Amino acid sequence: MLCQECGKRPATLHFTKIVSGEKTEFHICEVCAREKGELIPGTPGGFSIHNLLSGLLDFDTGGASQKAQPLRCDHCGLTYAQFSKLGRFGCSSCYKHFASRLDPLFKRVHGNIVHNGKIPKRCGGLIKDKKELDRLKMELQLTIEREEFEQAANLRDEIRDLEKKIQSAG
Repeated sequence: MLCQECGKRPATLHFTKIVSGEKTEFHICEVCAREKGELIPGTPGGFSIHNLLSGLLDFDTGGASQKAQPLRCDHCGLTYAQFSKLGRFGCSSCYKHFASRLDPLFKRVHGNIVHNGKIPKRCGGLIKDKKELDRLKMELQLTIEREEFEQAANLRDEIRDLEKKIQSAG
């Protein structure tokens, strides 16, 4: 697994944070942890998880760019600096006002900016089949572009079988 901060070196530090039943994992290398000014766990001097998470989430705790033009929610008055310290928004309008900084933050924390959710096991069969069909169609396009026609023929057959299954279920 690569470091979520630099994307270059293997992640050797793994943090799991569980708050109100929600689990968040961070995987970083020792070099990035040291660059953030933090000590490695188990070394003399301790370790500040708050500072590490703030660095990972790219929270600015008072740089020159924030002093020149601080981001502020027009509805509740919360600044981005306050959000970075609290870790939560003041109102639903904050999402709109801080939107320019949220996509990179979500991508760093969750690995993606799109939430796909979970599919229920009991009644999610058709949804899973449709997702698989979409995946197979994309894979078919790639194999055709790479001129792997035998693989493309196999994928075409899988797609036909899956389409028949979906039609009979619906």
